[in-house]
Amino acid sequence: MSREKDNTSHKLFAEPGLDFFAKRTFLPLLISLCLMAGSCQQKNKTPEKAGIAISFDDHFIDEWYTLRPLFQKYDAKVTFFITCGDSLKKDEIEKLKQLQTDGHEIGFHGTIHGKSTELIAHGVGKYVETELTPGMKWMAEAGFNPTSYAHPGGNHDAQVDSVLLASGFKILRDVAISRRVFRGIPLYTLAPRIMDWIYYKFDQESVVDALLIDQDSEITESEIKDAIIKARESNTALMVFGHEPLYAKPVNGEYGFNVSFLETILKEAKAQNLKFYTMTELVETGTSTK
Repeated sequence: MSREKDNTSHKLFAEPGLDFFAKRTFLPLLISLCLMAGSCQQKNKTPEKAGIAISFDDHFIDEWYTLRPLFQKYDAKVTFFITCGDSLKKDEIEKLKQLQTDGHEIGFHGTIHGKSTELIAHGVGKYVETELTPGMKWMAEAGFNPTSYAHPGGNHDAQVDSVLLASGFKILRDVAISRRVFRGIPLYTLAPRIMDWIYYKFDQESVVDALLIDQDSEITESEIKDAIIKARESNTALMVFGHEPLYAKPVNGEYGFNVSFLETILKEAKAQNLKFYTMTELVETGTSTK
């Protein structure tokens, strides 16, 4: 009995058809699984330049300074664009210098926060004299030499850009909004993930757009996490910005971002192993996202 079973077993595994099947099915399957494992490892690996560039506008120096522990918690560096309509106070200078020492960038956001296209319509000299020279003088006296500029209100044109670049700024930041409402009527809604213009491709582009993250932007945590993941997948840098740090809904004309939402961004960026860039670092980083 035992011998018959052995013979039967031998015949079963010696069948040419089954042997052919094994070679044609199991071996390729094994190879595919190995390739898939390698592919997954590649996908999980963060590309060399993938990152995020966060910036803040206006003159909320005291409020920004309170965020130092949050930035330190996530090893984050950001850019502060200062509207400098007067000489900086001593305590403001000290706080900005400490932020700069922490690795953050101090950029410029104009002297009067004016509408650039209207100012320059009166002549380049008038524009420079009104919006650039006074504020930059006060910044220099305080020990700062900004190389990045954020357009007040996102207002600019090619002539304004050319003047700013000729003045020594290396990168100019504009405004991108994912939702637009006019008199209560929604005009459009875009998922940040598909807004290619808010991703820096390390092509040394000097005029860029950053996504507004203030509370009235209504961007959800899910949307911003998807946008961060896209930066990792595309080996680009997501650019976002806000104004005043807030801990509740805006009141009495306040405009700004929720600090808990900022922490969501920092935490997800850290989880995706993204680099934190200042705005000038973007344009100074080598070309190509491959």
